[in-house]
Amino acid sequence: MKRTVAACAWIAVAACNSSSVSPMPPATALPTAVAGGCGATQAYIGGEPAWLTRAGANNNPTGLPYVIADPSIAAGFLFGYPLRSGTPSNPSNKILWVVGRPRQGNDLTISVSPVNGNSSAIHMAVPANSGPGEIYPSEVDVPAPGCWRLDLAWGQNQASVELDYA
Repeated sequence: MKRTVAACAWIAVAACNSSSVSPMPPATALPTAVAGGCGATQAYIGGEPAWLTRAGANNNPTGLPYVIADPSIAAGFLFGYPLRSGTPSNPSNKILWVVGRPRQGNDLTISVSPVNGNSSAIHMAVPANSGPGEIYPSEVDVPAPGCWRLDLAWGQNQASVELDYA
């Protein structure tokens, strides 16, 4: 009987040997908060949500700050970081918008207005002609520094972000 118990214990230990246990999947990196958003919007680097990766066809830029819109159906990668008022170059105020709902050929309309309301709104449209994924590359310039609200719309979808411009 003692040999049977010892044999069972040995089998149980052998079954737990690391060579027979599946490795744990690597942990997903958490996003790191950075400057770039303002008002209700936070900017991040890394650890993007799964829906954003899928919407960008697993081809989103890495190492760039990004913002998530409200509601969380769109995001913007800030190539021109930090964003600057006026019409800067090298870098420009390039923002790659990735939308979590199909574009279905609809332009992305962007209405830009200062959060403090001291300037008139800027309106622009970005065609749905880029890929891969549900993306719209844009350059969003504003006339003055401050916190600016960007209202995004494509088809029946609407979302907004607030971005800081130096």
